[in-house]
Amino acid sequence: MTKWEYATAPLLIHATKQILDNWGIDGWELVQVVPGQTAEQLVAYFKRPIAG
Repeated sequence: MTKWEYATAPLLIHATKQILDNWGIDGWELVQVVPGQTAEQLVAYFKRPIAG
């Protein structure tokens, strides 16, 4: 059975691609994006399998 770890991160509208690319390089898969506290901010939820 695959075990997962999860993370959340702010996702600024003006830097969305750069932020997602950085998380992707580290092996994180984007699960969902939800509205943040302001119109300029979103919250991204990521997951990746736990090694081992």
